[in-house]
Amino acid sequence: MVSDAVRAGAVAAVLSGVPSTAWALVRGTDPLAPSLAAGAMLLPNASGRSAMLGAAAVVHATLSLGWAHILAAGARAPTTTQGLLRGAAAGLAIAAVDLALAHAVRSPRLERVRALPVLPQVADHVVYGALVGGLLPRRERRERRALT
Repeated sequence: MVSDAVRAGAVAAVLSGVPSTAWALVRGTDPLAPSLAAGAMLLPNASGRSAMLGAAAVVHATLSLGWAHILAAGARAPTTTQGLLRGAAAGLAIAAVDLALAHAVRSPRLERVRALPVLPQVADHVVYGALVGGLLPRRERRERRALT
């Protein structure tokens, strides 16, 4: 059985890139730049887009599922709205941690992340957190309804 954290993290991982993708399309820049930056964390010297995108999938899935498990360990919101709001706040905190590390650690693996515009990255993190936060309480509510 798939855990709530894995389910929420997977959905959020797929949808949380919408803000940065929209930003890139509006600005006329490469919408895959954030994915390539994630791929560079694993393969800093790779030049092929396919290899970088494959590496990005591994990095993004690992981070997304890891953060989802951390968020799931916390108290669950009794309503979806509260979960969304608490999740969005958690996403903002995750952005602060992720981006502070990316900008503080001077590694070639993080060079492409540092080159990305910060605001769309923060928006991606907030969307990620909101989605995870909104999805996690669902099982708890289903179980409560089943008992009544």
